[in-house]
Amino acid sequence: MLTNIGVPGLILILVIALVIFGPKKLQEIGRAFGPTLKEFKNASKGLVSDAEEEKEEEKNQKMMAC
Repeated sequence: MLTNIGVPGLILILVIALVIFGPKKLQEIGRAFGPTLKEFKNASKGLVSDAEEEKEEEKNQKMMAC
């Protein structure tokens, strides 16, 4: 559903956000969004690496059992 937004839809969303929040508040939201996005990426990388480590451990255990 969200993959069909396109550039015109994104521009419309940004204009609506600008009208609702105003330029100063929108800057504050953008500044807060950056570190939040970075933290989310780091957390998701951690989850992926944990899952890969578990797969490797299971694979090693199966190899040892044979």
